[in-house]
Amino acid sequence: MSDGEPRRLIYGRQRGPKLKPGQRRRLETQLPALAVPLPPGGGRLVPASLHAPGTGALWLEIGFGAGEHLAWQAEHHPSATHLGVEPYLNGVAALLGRVAARELDNVRICVDDARLLLAALPDGALERVHVLFPDPWPKRRHHKRRLVNRRSVAEMARTLVPGGELRLASDDPDYVTWMLAALRAEPRLSWRARRAADWRERPPDWPATRYEAKARAAGRTCVFLRFVRRREEREAENAGVGR
Repeated sequence: MSDGEPRRLIYGRQRGPKLKPGQRRRLETQLPALAVPLPPGGGRLVPASLHAPGTGALWLEIGFGAGEHLAWQAEHHPSATHLGVEPYLNGVAALLGRVAARELDNVRICVDDARLLLAALPDGALERVHVLFPDPWPKRRHHKRRLVNRRSVAEMARTLVPGGELRLASDDPDYVTWMLAALRAEPRLSWRARRAADWRERPPDWPATRYEAKARAAGRTCVFLRFVRRREEREAENAGVGR
């Protein structure tokens, strides 16, 4: 691996104390048909190979937790393939249970480091990216572990189609400030917020998760960010080119 390629870095647990028999069964029987393995040697994925039959768009959720948001989106947006990346096996098993219960055929799963998946996706492969309540790693010495930073934001912008949307949420004020600094420094992205309600409230097609409910019950304020990949002509204008 060259110095410019991200290394596999997965912090925290990859599974709970013990997987239940039903969870193990789902991982053994369901996951192989939905799994997206990363190409060896830092190669690139072919988007067409990721699409479920009959779908025309590819959406990505990074760190889908128990999968309730991803499953909801897959059910309500059947024309898109919903790719989720999550290293925590208990969460993967939970999503597989939702996929089976709702008979979803437009879900794909990558059990790996999200940064490696982003690096493997070609330019403009995604129409939407979700990053909901990532671990804030609040201690200063752990800030380097934060998923959202300038490098990852640049990769998200690169993999979005022009007009594609990046959605993020957090209940940690310091991490929100950190994320906004990285997002607003990326010239290919434009913040959609025009009034306070745009970041205080979720749009109708953004369902609540159990983590959000837990945060609100604890009295924490949730922030919802929506950024859009600029059209090429807007990028040229912002760079002072082609005027």
